Amino acid sequence: MLDWQDEFDGTSHQWDQAEELAVEAYGLYEEGHMQKALEKLDLAIRLRPEHGEWYFDMGLTLDALEQYEKAIEFYQHALEFAPGDVEILNCLGVDCTRAGQYDRAIEFFERIEQIDPAFEAAYCNRIIVYTEMEQHERAEQMFYMAQQISPECPLCFYNIGNSLFTRGCYERAIWCWDKCAQLDPNHPQIHYRLAQACWVSGQGGRAQEEFLIELRKNPMDLEVILDFGLFLLESGDMEGAKEKFSRILEFDKTFAAAQFYLGEVYRIRGAAEQAHGCYRRAHQGDGSLIGPRFRMAEFCLKQGDKHRAISLLREEFQLGVEDVDVLLAMGRLFLQNGLVTDASNCFMQVLNGAGTHDGAFYGLGMALAIHGDYKGAVDCVEQALCVNSSRPDWLLAAGWLYYKLEKWLQADECVQKCRRLHRGRQPWQARCRCLQRAVRCKKILTAVKGVFSRFI
Repeated sequence: MLDWQDEFDGTSHQWDQAEELAVEAYGLYEEGHMQKALEKLDLAIRLRPEHGEWYFDMGLTLDALEQYEKAIEFYQHALEFAPGDVEILNCLGVDCTRAGQYDRAIEFFERIEQIDPAFEAAYCNRIIVYTEMEQHERAEQMFYMAQQISPECPLCFYNIGNSLFTRGCYERAIWCWDKCAQLDPNHPQIHYRLAQACWVSGQGGRAQEEFLIELRKNPMDLEVILDFGLFLLESGDMEGAKEKFSRILEFDKTFAAAQFYLGEVYRIRGAAEQAHGCYRRAHQGDGSLIGPRFRMAEFCLKQGDKHRAISLLREEFQLGVEDVDVLLAMGRLFLQNGLVTDASNCFMQVLNGAGTHDGAFYGLGMALAIHGDYKGAVDCVEQALCVNSSRPDWLLAAGWLYYKLEKWLQADECVQKCRRLHRGRQPWQARCRCLQRAVRCKKILTAVKGVFSRFI
């Protein structure tokens, strides 16, 4: 409840006052003045706390303000007056889903199913919950149960499309979202979702068409413009990407992600100073954004400011970077600057997330080699070669590590594999010949020592 200092006379006129306040609140709600509507409803409830419908209306108003946890409280008050009201239970389930309270959401939807098994929303909305819980088989089960009641529900096709997209079933997701768009051409962000699915499934031409359709309907949706810019950036359309990121910044100069990706456009084009300026503004606009610190660190290293670069890289790592390519690049930068522990942390982060990754195994092997742990290093490099055996530089690294461990036969095998893998002149051949000579010398010395030992 809001804290109001107004005092009421406690007479029978309070009922009339409460009704008038509720009517005013409805009007304000329809006009989009949610905060004022909330205040009017709060006053009405204080005058007539036994009026259960107004608690429900408070919940709807709080939903419009995206205050879902507060809305849940008022829906629960409303439920006390009408325990079997499926609309209230449905709102509770939806808001518990929004608040991440998935088990409670399931409980409310199951209560609806017991009261009214034909209430389709109880199944349709559970598709969302089970998708969030990564229980996709249950999500599909809810979809088919909803289909038995309402086979033409566009929201069901939209929701199950999200489940399929999450699992990487892009073609099936596209089919479901196409069906949703067919049933409801004005469904919110349906063309945006189609654009994303077409993008990741390699249908670039259609992805661009869907982005354009979505932006014709919602030209001020900055998130869609940002994603369209990223699509164009990935497609190599630098001018188009620059236009999209610049358009966002015309509407909102503090939009840090747009600043960052505009910096990426300048970086790719070789405009280092302009790129650095964008990264700096992105960092100032949102200190939690992943990316700007890494790019600024690269710039600092080129400028010779190693101390600042290392500080930025460590800050970036603390943000919880998950992008494999960024983590590998950070690890390599740490290694190049002699920071073995920091580098190992980056490579281990990749392996913890991906389970296996050739570049991470190789990087970790190099870090262990610098520490002098040649046994651990060669094990990691061999793991990298199991994933990707076509890297001659990795074979040579394994060969030198075996050389350090005085395992001449294994070192020689690495040399021979390297030669069989790539014939002709190659940039690494000089190192290969150097390793081969070193191995031969050691084998000869070992043989000579063996001969002399028999005479002693």
